Amino acid sequence: MTINKEDLLNSIIESLGRIQHVELDDIPNIDLYMDQVTTFMEKKLKSTTRNPKEDKILTKTMINNYAKNDLLPPPVKKKYSKDHMILLIFIYYYKGILSIGDIQTLLKPLTEKYFHTGGESGLSSVYEEVFSLENDEIDDLKDSIIRKFNISRDTFKDAPPEDQEFLQLFSFISMLSYDVYVKKLLIEKMIDAFHTAASPAEKPGRPEARSKTP
Repeated sequence: MTINKEDLLNSIIESLGRIQHVELDDIPNIDLYMDQVTTFMEKKLKSTTRNPKEDKILTKTMINNYAKNDLLPPPVKKKYSKDHMILLIFIYYYKGILSIGDIQTLLKPLTEKYFHTGGESGLSSVYEEVFSLENDEIDDLKDSIIRKFNISRDTFKDAPPEDQEFLQLFSFISMLSYDVYVKKLLIEKMIDAFHTAASPAEKPGRPEARSKTP
């Protein structure tokens, strides 16, 4: 097993630099039919997938399931508004780490208060504010990844040469995974606390709400 660790790190850092969210101005201001929605999402988010040639960003079945599970308000006359698109983008980013129940808990107050309200207090303003943090966050992530990479290079110094490369790579992946694990745990704890405060009669983390989002 031979991996150029410097090339690997550079590739990771370069890929982070290519991550871009969908700009608010790029989201159509006119209502779209479902086929137009899936085409738009495919075009804008395809590069964020692991296998761009194979992975599907959004399908009709997914959109229908989101509406059935109250993640997304129903379309009006089979058309989806700009606010629908914004919610679908949020769902796309959340679904890789959160259950359908957690996403529902997180988005419900957002939808109830900001969906189709327009003006400066609408969903567009929430979207713009949240994603304005992206550039600073990417820079922090790069620094964190480089630090973990350098730490991993100092592990397993006494391992046999034929094993050292893999073990150091394993250390690097483990540190990254632990970081994801802790942040995911923190997010779930906050959502559970929020769910408890919003619905004291319901117990957070109920099994039926913990299925993963397609």
